[in-house]
Amino acid sequence: MLKAIKQGMASKNDSSVKEFILLGLTEQPELQLPLFFLFLGIYVVSMVGNLGLIVLIVLNPHLHTPMYYFLFNLSFTDLCLSSVIIPKMLVSFVKQNIISHAECMTQFFFFVFFVINEVYILTAMAYDKYAAICKPLLYQVTMSYQVCHSMMVGVYVMGFVGSLVHTGNMLSLSFCNDNIINHYMCDVLPLLKLSCTHTAINELVVFIVAGINVTVPCLTVFICYTLILSSILGIRSAEGRSKAFSTCGSHVIAVSLFFGAAAFMYLKPSSVAGDEDKISSIFYSILGPMLNPFIYSLRNKDVHIALRKTLRKKMFT
Repeated sequence: MLKAIKQGMASKNDSSVKEFILLGLTEQPELQLPLFFLFLGIYVVSMVGNLGLIVLIVLNPHLHTPMYYFLFNLSFTDLCLSSVIIPKMLVSFVKQNIISHAECMTQFFFFVFFVINEVYILTAMAYDKYAAICKPLLYQVTMSYQVCHSMMVGVYVMGFVGSLVHTGNMLSLSFCNDNIINHYMCDVLPLLKLSCTHTAINELVVFIVAGINVTVPCLTVFICYTLILSSILGIRSAEGRSKAFSTCGSHVIAVSLFFGAAAFMYLKPSSVAGDEDKISSIFYSILGPMLNPFIYSLRNKDVHIALRKTLRKKMFT
C-alpha cells in the first residue's frame, strides 16, 4: 500500500504539498476492523468517563475544592485531547485518511495545546498534594480560590504559548513531493521526517520547548513527592501513613503513565523516530485520557458519594 501511494505521488508535478495522507496505526488489513472498534470503544469510554466526572464535580458542592477544581480541568483537557485525535484516527481504519495542510496544522496546534495543559495540570495537582499533606494548617490559604484560579490561567497560557511556538516551527517547514505521514495524527517527529528542508534548527526548537515542558514539571513533581514522602514517613500512626499514601497513589500512576511516554517520545532526536513512537504516543494521548477518570474515581469515596447522590436525585425527580 505504501509503495503504491508513493508511486502515485511521484507522478504529480506539484512541488508544494497541499494535503497529507495519514497512514494510521497499521497497514495490516486483518487488523483494521478490530482496531476500529477497539479505538471507537476507547473514545466512547473516554467521553463518558470524563464528561461524567465533569458533571459530578459541577453538580456536587462538596466537590468544589482545589483537588476537584484541578480534576475538573484535567477531565476537560482529556475530553478535548481525545476529540482532537481519535475521530480522525478512526478514518484510517476504514479508508485512505487524507488531511489538508491547514487541517493538519490545526490538529497539531490543539494537540500540543492540550498535551501541555495536561502536563501542567498534573504538576499543579502534585503541588496541591504537597500543600495538603505537608502544610495542612495553611492549606486553605496556600490553595485559596484565587491561587488555584491563577495557577489554571498560567496552565492555559503555557499551553497556548507552547502550541504557538511548536506550530510556528512546523509552519516554517517546506513539504515537497512526499506527503505520507507515517502516523495516525499530525505530530512533531513525523512532520520533521517528512520535510524536504534542513530541520536542524526546528529539531533544536522542539527539543528545547519539549525539554522545558517535560523536565521542569517532572522536577517540580519529584520535589513535591520527595517532601510528601518525607512528611508521610514522619507520621507516627500506620493508619495515617496508609491514608496519606492512598491519597497520592492515583496521581502517581497518572503522572508516571503520562510523563514516561511523553519523555520517551520527544526527548530524543527525530532521526531515531520509528513505528514504536505510535505505540508510545497512544499511552499519553489516548489511553491516558481514557484511564484518568477511573484512576481518580475508583477508590475515591467523595466521587462515589457524589455519584450516589446524583443518581438518587435523577431517580426521584
